[in-house]
Amino acid sequence: MSRILSRRDFLRAAGAVGGSTAVFRAAAALGLLPAVAAARPQIAAIRKSRKVLILGAGISGLTAAYELHRKGYDVQVLEASFRAGGRNLTLRHGSRIDETGYPQVCEFDKDPDLFFNAGPARIPGHHQHLLEYCKELDVELAPFINDNRNAWVQDDAMFGGKPVRAREYLNDSRGFVAELMAKSIRKDDLTGPMSSADWEQLREYIRQFGELDPQFRYMGTSRSGLASHDYTRADVLKKPLSPSELMKSRFMFIMSFGETDDQAAMMMEPVGGMDRIVDGFMRQVGHLVQLESQVQKIRVKERGVDVTYRRNGEYVTTQADYVLNCIPVQLLAGVEHNFPKDFSTGLTAIPRGKLFKIGLQMKERFWEKEGIFGGISWTLQDIQQIWYPAHGIHRQKGVVLAAYTFDPRAGEKFARLSPPERIRLAVEQGSKIHPDYGKYVENGVTIAWHQMNHMLGCAAQWEPELFQRWFTTLQKPVGSHYLIGDQVSYHPGWQEGAIASAHHAIADIDARERLGNAVTA
Repeated sequence: MSRILSRRDFLRAAGAVGGSTAVFRAAAALGLLPAVAAARPQIAAIRKSRKVLILGAGISGLTAAYELHRKGYDVQVLEASFRAGGRNLTLRHGSRIDETGYPQVCEFDKDPDLFFNAGPARIPGHHQHLLEYCKELDVELAPFINDNRNAWVQDDAMFGGKPVRAREYLNDSRGFVAELMAKSIRKDDLTGPMSSADWEQLREYIRQFGELDPQFRYMGTSRSGLASHDYTRADVLKKPLSPSELMKSRFMFIMSFGETDDQAAMMMEPVGGMDRIVDGFMRQVGHLVQLESQVQKIRVKERGVDVTYRRNGEYVTTQADYVLNCIPVQLLAGVEHNFPKDFSTGLTAIPRGKLFKIGLQMKERFWEKEGIFGGISWTLQDIQQIWYPAHGIHRQKGVVLAAYTFDPRAGEKFARLSPPERIRLAVEQGSKIHPDYGKYVENGVTIAWHQMNHMLGCAAQWEPELFQRWFTTLQKPVGSHYLIGDQVSYHPGWQEGAIASAHHAIADIDARERLGNAVTA
């Protein structure tokens, strides 16, 4: 008896490739969550002296500081780490990786093309607020190659573990499914009346979809690539992959990866690294940011908020009319506070993300000899993905993302290992995709986000049930205290979500100021 896919099963499958955001989007499509959209807030210039304390210099905190400061608010940003940016972290020569138990220093060559985006690495074309800020802050952008049909797909369950080109995997699978559909579907099976012309149009659609021959057979397609590219001779199609082997694959979900809302072309990246966005904000508000200032206590009062933080071994208490707090909830729960019980309980209810990444400097851009210029190869091994840089084409060296684990079990497995052991495992698994993979490795860096100091996690792992129970509670201000960050957005894990959360909070502050009840709890 076939198993019926429940809504929960569907949401988990969506999350396997797209993470928490994909679950949100799928849940909204199923009618489990409301859809939201918000414009950039139009903040009035402040007419009274109002102090805003921002806890954390991640993207949400920097956004709030930028918007409020230029409207006359007295802004101070406290950041626990030695750097600004939060999970927006680009590693290059000399960068420090502040991981609990496994501190590292990046040993990449001192070369502007040799960098690794350890956090966010791509910007979808519909992330309008982030793109607006890039333009305002003079952050130069370049195309990001996300979906490359010339990259590889590797699954131990099919073809004896031998990798196949993504274009063959995807298009041969589609061709065989189209052939099966054309042979099995009958006019009488369809709901509602259908004319003969409609029926023929449907069959033609199926034929074009799978590129079937006139007898509705799949015999191969140029979409899967040609057997050779000798343009002095007629095209010869590749022989289609075995349908029985293709059906053994356990990750058919990548069929639509490059067509999903957040992964479809055109995507972008800042030239020189994602932290160019942080640099852009810091050029504007860096003088307001105080690093290595770790929050110890938050006390919400009837009017305003008191915050105590530690810096240089001393404790300092400061007062503010408003506090915007982007401390990750898994850490905020351990800060002394007087939040209401329901709010406090919500801080511990949302699981933390455990994404893991490895960046390897390769002494030779071997992937270009395989016809790969940017994009992602997929595997069901622990490393899950290999990314190839699109910048620096035809140069000698490059930095490859050698592991991107969004499966928390794989993330925990890597995190338990030392950095050299992590790299050895990534090389071992990458060798199933690229023979002699290890001989190109010069050095590398590893990032276990749930072990990074001042983070201990990445994107909040919202599920529909958790959202319905806790999201409104955590998003709503407690007196003059606001929780911000992608952790309280409909777009967790993306910078656009972090920005939206800041916009939501400062729009509320602006509304309160306009009404004249700025600091009433």
